[in-house]
Amino acid sequence: MSDAGAPTAPKTPEDRPAPVDPADHPDPIDAYVAELRDILHGPPRMTARLIEEVRGGLADTAEAYTHEGTPYEDAVREAVRDFGTPAELAPACQRELTIAQARHTARSVVLVAPLLLACWYTLVTTGTGQDGLLPRTAQLLAAVAGAAAVLAATALAATGALAPRLPTPHRLPLLVAWTGTTASASMALAALSLAVASFMTAQWPLIALACTLAAVSHALTAPSARACRRCARLPA
Repeated sequence: MSDAGAPTAPKTPEDRPAPVDPADHPDPIDAYVAELRDILHGPPRMTARLIEEVRGGLADTAEAYTHEGTPYEDAVREAVRDFGTPAELAPACQRELTIAQARHTARSVVLVAPLLLACWYTLVTTGTGQDGLLPRTAQLLAAVAGAAAVLAATALAATGALAPRLPTPHRLPLLVAWTGTTASASMALAALSLAVASFMTAQWPLIALACTLAAVSHALTAPSARACRRCARLPA
């Protein structure tokens, strides 16, 4: 007797195919920009804006291909072929981000340099330890402040107003990075010196305030300089 007309037994949960997880099949454009995001380093806002520009460009190019009748998956592949792989596109993007990070660090140094001079002035006028460490520290702070201000201002000019006329030196971001690192270390030294000076003079409230400002400036400048060093070492 034939079983052709026999009812089919219901499938058990083990027999049913597993549901498809959308996360296992991400949109190709999302996967592309995620890979590019993992490669790039720079100021967060500019990095996010650059990533969105790439995403928009890929989407527009893929849409143009789909309007010509190309299936979406193939359209995305054609768009990626036009743009290049994330590894191929990354150097040009990273060059832009490195310059942006260098400018961010240079601006931080320009803001810190006057405070270094203020710390120098505070140490000089406290009248404490005139034959010891504090005067030598004050001289060092003055020298660092002057050199850092000049280098940072030059970097801002070279990557800003002068950029259309003069090529940006390849090593400029690294120079800015180490200028920021030196300024940051000087702020830490200033904070320590002012803390010592506060115990040696009756003007300790003013010196304590300067010490606090120096410590805060160090905390703000150090991460920018560290990020700039990292960007400057990346291929661009």
